[in-house]
Amino acid sequence: MKIWKLVVLSMVLIVGMTGCNFSSSAPSADTGSNTSKNSDKASNEGTITVYDTNEIRTMVQWAASDSNSFTILNNVSEGLYRLNAKHEPEPALAESYKVSDDKLTYTFTLRKDLKWSNGTPLTAKDFVYAWLKQMSVDATNGYSFIMTDYIVNGAEYLDNKADAASVGVKAINDTTLEVKLKQPTPYFVRLTVLPMFFPLNEEFVKSQGDQYGLKAENMIYCGPYVLATYDPASGSTLKKNDSYWDAANVKVPNVSVRIIKDQATALNAYKSGQLSRVTLSSSDVPSMKSNPEFNSTSEFRTTYIQYNLKDNALTNKNIRLALGYAIDRVTLADKILGDGSAPAPGLIANSMYGDGTKSFRDLNGNLTTFDAAKAKEYWDKGTAELGKAPSLTLLTEDDSVTKTVATYVQDQFKQVLGVDVKIDSKTKKAKNQLMDDNNYQMAITAWGADYDDAMTYLDLWTNGTPYRGNYTSETYNGLIADAKQQKDDAKRLQDMLDAEKTLLTDDAVVSPLFYRGFAYLTKPNVENLVTHPFGTPIEFKYASLK
Repeated sequence: MKIWKLVVLSMVLIVGMTGCNFSSSAPSADTGSNTSKNSDKASNEGTITVYDTNEIRTMVQWAASDSNSFTILNNVSEGLYRLNAKHEPEPALAESYKVSDDKLTYTFTLRKDLKWSNGTPLTAKDFVYAWLKQMSVDATNGYSFIMTDYIVNGAEYLDNKADAASVGVKAINDTTLEVKLKQPTPYFVRLTVLPMFFPLNEEFVKSQGDQYGLKAENMIYCGPYVLATYDPASGSTLKKNDSYWDAANVKVPNVSVRIIKDQATALNAYKSGQLSRVTLSSSDVPSMKSNPEFNSTSEFRTTYIQYNLKDNALTNKNIRLALGYAIDRVTLADKILGDGSAPAPGLIANSMYGDGTKSFRDLNGNLTTFDAAKAKEYWDKGTAELGKAPSLTLLTEDDSVTKTVATYVQDQFKQVLGVDVKIDSKTKKAKNQLMDDNNYQMAITAWGADYDDAMTYLDLWTNGTPYRGNYTSETYNGLIADAKQQKDDAKRLQDMLDAEKTLLTDDAVVSPLFYRGFAYLTKPNVENLVTHPFGTPIEFKYASLK
């Protein structure tokens, strides 16, 4: 797997307002609708304070690979485009772009008079330098592919088979950036919101040498905030960047990001007015749902059952269909998890981009549903074809959430199908190894979106690997191949809609379970503290204080 897909999409987005800290210890018993005597406080002296459960690993852009680093980078810098409060890309350092008729050349026009926080002009050359850095051996974050997969000669440059001048990213002048792609990529602009695409000032970076990114003063900034203090172990403070092109619309002057590793400690800090937002453990959710400060949301991350199509029992399509129909996903998401997770009626998460008017999920409808009668019908057909009821084992990870989900699914199989399915609980590493080694029948696993396009999920099942159930289909692969080279957006979308139906309905390769979510409390005087369901986790730019 590619590292970006391993990290971003196993991101728990835990910046004190995101994440699924299901296994955290429960807080003290005084958690009711009245969370705090200071419940109306959200900040001190114009400051929003949030938290992360892990240390900030690095502020070096080409080395960063964790969600807490992305949180800081996303707020002290930005790219050509930035996600808005509706999670859609909008012009940021670029004011516009044009695409050639063959959809292979993007020409971005930067805003005039952009400046770094030290007063240095920000130009198209800063993007060229940063992108080449990300496509070179200097990049240690494992994300080079996010550019080399798309940009002409990017992969060759990484392999020292092409020089910088031949790579498809060029500064035509100070305000014009030209990007040449290998194939049509309708979501390319949505990629530019990610930290790997942010600009870097070559002169400044080189002047700092190996000290770059180690301290606040070893960096310069082009985002809505600058780092005032930076301590990887204890947290960071940010202050408004007066040199930012849109500084007039940045309403909160100061942000504090603390490191608090224990969820109960974080909740107590929130209750005493020290935090603006806190993530709840699932055990806290029932007592907090009536609190007016309570909210929840789901991410672009799908947990599903992967069937091994080379297993003697699960090679039978009717058995796979029966197992899929036997699961009540609404009860699983709403009652068993109850943390903001949503039932998964398909592989592609709710609200992911579709045609610009409707989401992909709305366009393709509910492909996975609970139907006990159909489940029993398919089970009887399958067992008749096999000659007997199969013995089944469900492979899972050993974290508390997955164990809970597995136990629920096991009970559903027993209640609906009358079958006793064993649970094999392993560490994440051991589970992944068993799947890679083709040593499993079916497993609970998950995938989260790298970018806001269905292809981030759908191209996973084209390679026929054991981890993807040894699935091979000329029909499916043909749909994905056509979608990747398709220049007609409507035809490309139809290819992907058909591909999801082929995967789930026609071939029953996976059974989606839920879209991961989280529940949280936010102080009542904090508004528009935006949490994105994919990519960079949190936006301070749009926040305000009453």
